Amino acid sequence: MAESSSSSSSNNGSSPITRIPQDHLFSILLLLPIESILSFAMTCKKLKSLAYSDSLWESICRRDWGQPPVDALKVSNHPWKKLYQQVYQLDSVFCHRLLAEIPDGDEMLPSPRASHSLNLVSGCLVLFGGGCEGGRHLDDTWVGYIGNDFRRTLKWKKTNSGIPSGRFGHCCVVIGDSLVLFGGINDHGVRKNDTWIGQVIIHGRRGITLSWRLLDVGSIAPPPRGAHAGCCIDNKKMLIHGGIGPSGVRLGDTWVLDLSNDMSVGTWKEIVTQPSPPSRSGHTLTHIGGAQTILFGGRGIGYDVLNDVWLLDASEGHWRWGQLLFELRSIPQGFSLPRVGHSANLIIGRRLLIYGGEDSKA
Repeated sequence: MAESSSSSSSNNGSSPITRIPQDHLFSILLLLPIESILSFAMTCKKLKSLAYSDSLWESICRRDWGQPPVDALKVSNHPWKKLYQQVYQLDSVFCHRLLAEIPDGDEMLPSPRASHSLNLVSGCLVLFGGGCEGGRHLDDTWVGYIGNDFRRTLKWKKTNSGIPSGRFGHCCVVIGDSLVLFGGINDHGVRKNDTWIGQVIIHGRRGITLSWRLLDVGSIAPPPRGAHAGCCIDNKKMLIHGGIGPSGVRLGDTWVLDLSNDMSVGTWKEIVTQPSPPSRSGHTLTHIGGAQTILFGGRGIGYDVLNDVWLLDASEGHWRWGQLLFELRSIPQGFSLPRVGHSANLIIGRRLLIYGGEDSKA
């Protein structure tokens, strides 16, 4: 009898996994890494059809990239599996220059500068401060609406707020529809530790305004600094690390600013962990999703230019720095990876796009 039952089961020619409802298999596949999904597809025609389905790969893209990139790519009408493969094999980036409208009359364009901040918030580019030729600081704020059309001609408008005071080497990040600015250095070499909130308001045909206000952070704040790194984490907090302190010494401390829901007050807290990245300035912090942030490069205490990579992880309920190792063999010959004063941004496919900066030969 047992032999008959076994023979009957064998003759069905189906594995127990093929009898699992398709929606359940769909949910299981979304929990697997890509390599396992592709291996799963090789087991039989039925499972291959599911594993290669456009609906599954759209969900995989949403899982790995987030909702905004998926929404933006829907207009391409390409199969999602092909799009995922193209992003995975990404080896080049196309840059498009934004052209500025030549102003009439007494209107002006932003003057040449360095060590300023430039952020995209509420569809507007917001430029603040920086240093100009001769080592002088700038205290101007410029706003240019761009929306979702990165090929439009940019029209800059200067906002005459007079605040924050002039500085360069500050840090400014986008949190929600607001800007949060911390620190910087003025042309007298004074390091600052004030925190500011910037709010962009679009009035339709009446134009754009931006207002700054000093944030109440209580009695605790990071020591004054400039040339530090910062980013937004958890969609509501500002993270900073390092920089150059009042005595010219490079710093290695980590601080988090927790903001109230209405962004009327904030609380700074120092994050102390061991190990932690060595002191540095001119480096970058990039939030890569969840509770993880990447630190890269900068200039160390001995004026050496760095190329180390560190991960700050708070996924287990406590903060922890850890160094990430990589193979230099992947760097094309003739290219220098160590750098300071660069930019680093997260792009589609959870990749870090690093651009520019100075190396030890500069």
